Amino acid sequence: MTLKDNIQSLGDLLGPFARQTEADLETWLIEPSAPAELADGMRYCVAGGKRLRPAMVHLAAQATARQPDEQLVRRAAVAVELVHVYSLVHDDLPAMDDDELRRGQPTAHVKFGEAMAILIGDALQCRAFGLLGESASALAGRLVAELASAAGQAGMVAGQVADMNLAAVPDGFEGLAGIHLRKTAAMLKAATRMGAIAAGATDEHLRAVSIYAEKLGLAFQLFDDLLDATGTAGQLGKTPGKDAQAGKRTVITELGETKAKARGEELTAQAIEALAPLGTKGKELEQLAQLLTHRKH
Repeated sequence: MTLKDNIQSLGDLLGPFARQTEADLETWLIEPSAPAELADGMRYCVAGGKRLRPAMVHLAAQATARQPDEQLVRRAAVAVELVHVYSLVHDDLPAMDDDELRRGQPTAHVKFGEAMAILIGDALQCRAFGLLGESASALAGRLVAELASAAGQAGMVAGQVADMNLAAVPDGFEGLAGIHLRKTAAMLKAATRMGAIAAGATDEHLRAVSIYAEKLGLAFQLFDDLLDATGTAGQLGKTPGKDAQAGKRTVITELGETKAKARGEELTAQAIEALAPLGTKGKELEQLAQLLTHRKH
């Protein structure tokens, strides 16, 4: 999949990969014996969104390709998106963030009830790993391990535990950054690493995209917190200001708006600098970092 040189917006950059992911979700999401009610809920929850994480799988594969397995890249992209959506479904539950709006639509527990929402999330997570495991590639097991590590007890789940004050977190911005490294950056890092691994990347290039994604993940969450404080429900597709209302720590409370913006721009520059070993092949990943800095939703 070749990108145009005249990328003007985040939609321009992500669009081709979003369309590929939509087609692959249509093909791979639902297993034939799944109950219709569960299948309907899964389709509802995966609809919409920017498809940032699957795009990062594809972009990393393009930037590092030596012996790319195109179908494995596509499977990895869908698997990452399914784990991401499962996390949103569960994060929105009354026992977690208790939100009623996601991607501009009622959240899963509002639409289908709390029990079904939990089960939808469970099914999405299981399907992600099943989809990777069904691949005949010798690299499939490595991708399963990457995704499980990023999503699990030392990654995204650990970040949510800390974010809900269920574990001790150091004071100040560094403590908050530790949450974001696990909850947000870990999954973006997994997306890029999985794309690079499926494309046969060298160790040097794999290391480059790993550093890039970790820095980008922290910057992404900084700008997300800023948008949450300044955006509207119509812009964001979710309820703004929920973290502040719940008394949660954010970059606004820890740094203030001006310093948070500056730190996000600094991290973005560091992410772009990490791409140097890729040369011109890292152009689209650099564009992504720049566009995420200026996103409005």
